[in-house]
Amino acid sequence: MIAGRDEKRAAAFCRDLPRAQPLRLDRDGDLAAALAQHRPDLLVDASGPFQHYGAEPYRVAKAGLAQGIDYLDLADSRAFVAGIASLDAEARQAGVALLSGVSTLPALSFAALRRIAHDLKPESVTIGIAPSPFAGIGLNVVRALAAYAGKPVPVGPQRSAPALIDSRRLVVAPPGALPLHARRFVLCDVPDLALLPQRWPSLQAAWVGAGTLPAGLQRCASFAAWLVRLRLLPSLVPFARLYHWTTRHLRWGEHRGGMVVAVTGRDAQGRSVQRSWHLVAEADNGPWIPSMAAAAVVRRRLSGRRPEAGARAATEALDLDDFAPFFAERGIVTGTRESRDREPLFRRVLGPAFDLLPQPVQRLHSLNGIRELSGRATVERGRALLSRLIGRLIDLPRAGTDLPARVVISASPQGEIWERSIGSGRFRSHLREGSGSEAHLLVERFGLATMTMALVREGERLAYVVRGWRFLGLPMPRRLAPTGRTFERADGDRFHFDVEIRLPFAGLLARYRGWLA
Repeated sequence: MIAGRDEKRAAAFCRDLPRAQPLRLDRDGDLAAALAQHRPDLLVDASGPFQHYGAEPYRVAKAGLAQGIDYLDLADSRAFVAGIASLDAEARQAGVALLSGVSTLPALSFAALRRIAHDLKPESVTIGIAPSPFAGIGLNVVRALAAYAGKPVPVGPQRSAPALIDSRRLVVAPPGALPLHARRFVLCDVPDLALLPQRWPSLQAAWVGAGTLPAGLQRCASFAAWLVRLRLLPSLVPFARLYHWTTRHLRWGEHRGGMVVAVTGRDAQGRSVQRSWHLVAEADNGPWIPSMAAAAVVRRRLSGRRPEAGARAATEALDLDDFAPFFAERGIVTGTRESRDREPLFRRVLGPAFDLLPQPVQRLHSLNGIRELSGRATVERGRALLSRLIGRLIDLPRAGTDLPARVVISASPQGEIWERSIGSGRFRSHLREGSGSEAHLLVERFGLATMTMALVREGERLAYVVRGWRFLGLPMPRRLAPTGRTFERADGDRFHFDVEIRLPFAGLLARYRGWLA
C-alpha cells in the first residue's frame, strides 16, 4: 500500500506496480483510524525530513505501536534516530519492533563497519557518501542539510566541527574496479555520529561527509554555511528550494556514485590496522541504495525472520550479506581494503582483487629485489609527424616484429623501477602507490610526465586506466592525457602485455605487445 497526502499522485505512482494499492494518508491526520482499517503487517515512514517532525516526532511510530504494527523509517536525523529508543520499553511490552534509520546511514554503514572492524578496537571512523551528480537529491534532503549547515556537529569526545564546512578529500575505490575520482567531502549531521560511540566506546573520532558534485556548487554551499556559522544568517532553510532547483539544473560529471567506510583500530596484538570498505554504483544506480535496507528487512520478514521486539536504531538490523542480492541486481560493486606496507606494490594497490588475477600475472607482480625477464615483442609506431618526433624524443622502440624484449624490475618498499628494452629502444619508469587524492592508484613517472592509473580487473585481464597526469609536477587537463588500451593477461604459463599509447593531439604514439618469461 502506497500512502500519501495526494491520492492522485499515489495512484500514478502505483500504475507501474501491479500489486500496489494507493491510499490517501496524512501523517498529521487520523493515523489510528487508517491503520485500524487496513491493518498492515509493516508500516514504513519514508516521508521526512525527519529533522522537522515538530513537538511530536514519533507520532507515526506510536500509531503503529498502538495497533501492534511493526514500524521502520528511512530517517537520517541524528536526534530522531537516536531518540527512538525512548519507546523501547513500551515496544517490548507490546511485542512490536520499531526500527529507525533503516537506510544507508546507519543500517548499511554499520553493517560495513562491523564487517571490517570485527577483530579490532576502533579508534577512528570515516564515512563518505559520493552521489552521482545526476542522482537528483530530493527537496527534503536539501532541507535537512540546510537545517544544520554551519552548526556544530560532534566528531569525537568533547569535540565538534561545523557542518558543510569541515572537509576531507577521499577516494572511493573497490579493489579491482574503476575508482571514483577523488572528491571533497563535507561534514554532515547524521545518526552515525551519535550511534558510533555508543557501539564502540573506544572510538576517539568519527566523521561522516557527503562528496557532492559539481564541486563549485558544493563550495557555494560551504560559503553559505559560513554565513550561518558567523551568525550573519540564522539558517539556510529559506534557501532550500533555490539550492534544490540549482542542483537539478547544474549537472555534470560521471554517471557514477559511491561510498566508503574506513576504520583505524588496534588488533589483538595492539598493532594499528587500517581497513576500508568501498562501494561504486554505475549508471546512476546509487539512488536505489537508501531503500535497500528497508527492502532487506522486508525480505527477512518474508523468510520468517521478524525483527526482535523493541525500539532502536537499525545499527544491528542487517548484515552486508542482506544487501548483496540488491547490489547484484543493480550492478553495484563493493570490496574491502587493508593497508599493508610490506606487501608488493601491485598487491597493495589492487587489494583482494590481486588474488583473482591469472597466476603468471600474479607471479610477475610478486617479485622482490631485482629480477630480469625476457621475451619477444612487436612494436607499432604512429606515422604522424608529431607522433614520430615525440617518440624519438623519449626514445620509444622502433617499429618491428618479433623483437627481443627485456625487462629489469627493481622492487623496494618505496616502489618499483622498470627498465624496458625492446629491440634498440630503452626506456625507464618509476612506479609507486598513490596517496592522498591519488590513493589506491598506481603512479608512474616517465621522464617529465607522471601518470596516475587505476588497476582494473577485467575478467582474466589486468587493465591500466589513466585517471590523471602531471607534467613537470604540474596537474594537466584530463582531456589532454595520454589514452589507449593497456592490459596484461596470461596465455598458458606465459605473461603477456599489450600497451597502447595515444595522444589527443598526435594520434597513435606507439603500441607494443608481446610476452615475458
